[in-house]
Amino acid sequence: MEITKVITKEALSKLPREIFQGQTVIVETEEELERALRYLSTFREIGFDTETRPSFSKKTHYKIALIQLSTDDTCFLLRLNKLGGTPELLESFLINKEVKKIGLSLRDDFHGLHSLTKITPGNFIDLQAYVTRFGIEDMSLQKIYAILFGKKISKRERLSNWEAEKLSEAQQRYAALDAWSCLRIYKFLENINV
Repeated sequence: MEITKVITKEALSKLPREIFQGQTVIVETEEELERALRYLSTFREIGFDTETRPSFSKKTHYKIALIQLSTDDTCFLLRLNKLGGTPELLESFLINKEVKKIGLSLRDDFHGLHSLTKITPGNFIDLQAYVTRFGIEDMSLQKIYAILFGKKISKRERLSNWEAEKLSEAQQRYAALDAWSCLRIYKFLENINV
């Protein structure tokens, strides 16, 4: 199968928007976290992403507020600001080498995680490095997804307040779509690789 290497902004703007059709589960307590991680541990690979409250000043930095972990049909939104940081259960899951965690631009995510915990995450795959095997030159999630699936991912909610008391429906959809699309890209390319 021949894969397009790049996509222009103009071509991207004309594509229909992708929408995550699965279930979104918000996790704010240790009990909810335990159930979510027990379920996620039954999968071989999951999508991964993080969100941090945006800072519009070089002097102000915020901690990761949200970790998204997605299967094909369910995305868990782990609200670290409500959980009080990264509980040991979550740390154990992030170093678990039995479950592949697929994300994009993981260096940024790891930098943010390192400010919360000193663990070394295990079995993560960064799509920016992975897609180059297939000749894809564009490195943004939005463009990689558009190249492979002919749909665009809206980034409208990226700069919203991820520490809000309650996440809006738009924030939940955006966060779920980001993690789910990483998993979808990986699985699609793995099937080509077979």
